[in-house]
Amino acid sequence: MIICVAIALAALFGSGQLEGVLGEEEYEPKYDIAPIPTVSSSKLQIHVPKTLTKAGGGYAHREALFGIPPYGGSIAQQLYYADDTLCENKPGVTRGGYPIRAKDESGEMMPWQSPYILMVDRGGCTFVQKVRNAQRVGAAGVIIADNTCLCSAGDQCHSDPGRDCEEREPIMADDGSGSDISIPSFLMFKEDADEVKAELQANHHVRIEMTWSLPSPDDRVEYELWTTPTDVISRDFQKDFKMAAVALGDRAYFTPQQYIYDGIRSGCQGIDGENDCFNLCSNNGRYCATDPDNDLDRGISGADVVGESLRRMCVWKLYGKKDGVGTEWWDYVNEFLFRCNSEEFFASKQCVSDAMGHARVDPAKVDACMEDSGGLEGDTQNSMLESQLVAKDKSGVVILPAMYVNRVSIRGSLEFPVVFKAICSGYESGTTPSVCAECATCPDQKACISQGRCGEAENNHVSTPVLIYAMAGLTIFFCLFSYVQHRRYQSQMQAQVKGIIAEYMPLESDQVHNTAVSDEDGEFT
Repeated sequence: MIICVAIALAALFGSGQLEGVLGEEEYEPKYDIAPIPTVSSSKLQIHVPKTLTKAGGGYAHREALFGIPPYGGSIAQQLYYADDTLCENKPGVTRGGYPIRAKDESGEMMPWQSPYILMVDRGGCTFVQKVRNAQRVGAAGVIIADNTCLCSAGDQCHSDPGRDCEEREPIMADDGSGSDISIPSFLMFKEDADEVKAELQANHHVRIEMTWSLPSPDDRVEYELWTTPTDVISRDFQKDFKMAAVALGDRAYFTPQQYIYDGIRSGCQGIDGENDCFNLCSNNGRYCATDPDNDLDRGISGADVVGESLRRMCVWKLYGKKDGVGTEWWDYVNEFLFRCNSEEFFASKQCVSDAMGHARVDPAKVDACMEDSGGLEGDTQNSMLESQLVAKDKSGVVILPAMYVNRVSIRGSLEFPVVFKAICSGYESGTTPSVCAECATCPDQKACISQGRCGEAENNHVSTPVLIYAMAGLTIFFCLFSYVQHRRYQSQMQAQVKGIIAEYMPLESDQVHNTAVSDEDGEFT
């Protein structure tokens, strides 16, 4: 049994979530069915010189599956060619490359002038390592120049000596360490990259633009999140994004997707139909999930994760599928994370029922949904879990969590501002909802959505009527204050005058009486 479990674990970890991304330069997913065609969300164009400007939307390229693109924006800067694979963080690398610049006082060539986009050669190390080193030396974006032709290019491309053409386009995958990459990067195919490098090596200036947008088919944006009930990275997003989902209303449609493994494909169901993967799977090895605590003998099991995944799918089907908002689904996930997200309570029916009660979800309806779809016991198919496996293969999800907006994978960290801006960038021109117009560019988007207006604008802007009323109020106040002070001053002056008069009037009376001339005084002369 231990050997079977070990084999199954190896099959699970090698079958989907991180297949081919660790230690490899590129990742090519393998599907039993064709994946959904990739929707291009970016453009690559050269504006200077005009001889390199491509008609019809720019240069063919591939986006990296890491970094944070400025959705709805662009980067247009001078292009430098490092003439290096940039696999090492070399000191002074900015003083090399093309076009050649003047020398400074030290006798070395002037460094690349920021801001700039850097072209580096493919090969020698992972894409992430190249872009990370470019980020360290100040690049605003990176163009990886392919060194191998695609077989489909035919005579238009000439491979380097000793290199055969590639049948499939390379994928700029994350090697598992790309979370610190904040700049975007593209892969330019060899036939185009050679032409651009030749222009730079001839010491000619090249100005290139990287642009990002999302497909805008109509006035409603569709977005979906791929995750698992035990995923740590997506917890904050699931706790916070309900307010945005409610504010967007029927202008956006959300679909939560649960990532599970096909146990039959991974060898978890034996010839006799028994579960060969211990407690990693349900339905006799048909549907599996990794053990979140890596301990098969205790704690949360893979089968527990599959069960909670099915439960959340049913909550969405009952309370969110119709309107695409699913207030009760967001509430249930939050209540579950608060009450049941521990070894002791994760699979507790009482805790789950309590979480549903606080989220206004009917446990009986959810249980019926889970059973009607096929349940979790015995060698039986579960229709909802089967549909989730098909959706997973079609989406081509590689790393969890994954967010898609209008079928475009959103790069960068799964954070509230990144996803909200991406959604707001996905509307057809002229159909952007008011919450996006007000809050998409606000520094504090959560507060803006909660208050209905951007706090910064509220603090820095005073409307004209308010200003007029305020000035009028101040004028009246100062007039009344001046009048009161004037009356008080007059009263004080009158009191002082009366005091003076009262003090000196008796003195004058005495003086008149004492200096009067009587008959007894005689004459003065």
